[in-house]
Amino acid sequence: MTRLQRIESSLDQGIVLLHLDVFDESHGHNVPDGSESHFKVVAVSGEFEGMSRINRHRQINNLLQSEFDSGMHALAIHAYTESEWKERFGEAPMSPPCAH
Repeated sequence: MTRLQRIESSLDQGIVLLHLDVFDESHGHNVPDGSESHFKVVAVSGEFEGMSRINRHRQINNLLQSEFDSGMHALAIHAYTESEWKERFGEAPMSPPCAH
């Protein structure tokens, strides 16, 4: 399983998601090919309602701690409630990834 797949799985298991995108951005950094070191997460969840941005980030970072421990260097997090997503992008979030 790739790091990207593990990130998706960990977040899918740890948060009720309306939408999730995970991007491996390692290619844009000065790292060897296949490093899987830099990622971006876009997550939409009702669980983020009433939660500060820093606490959303903490929740995601906690779920992905094992990835940091095993070599992930950087994670850009974009965490939205459904209403924030709609206000910012004008439409409902896409369907979440298939859990299995």
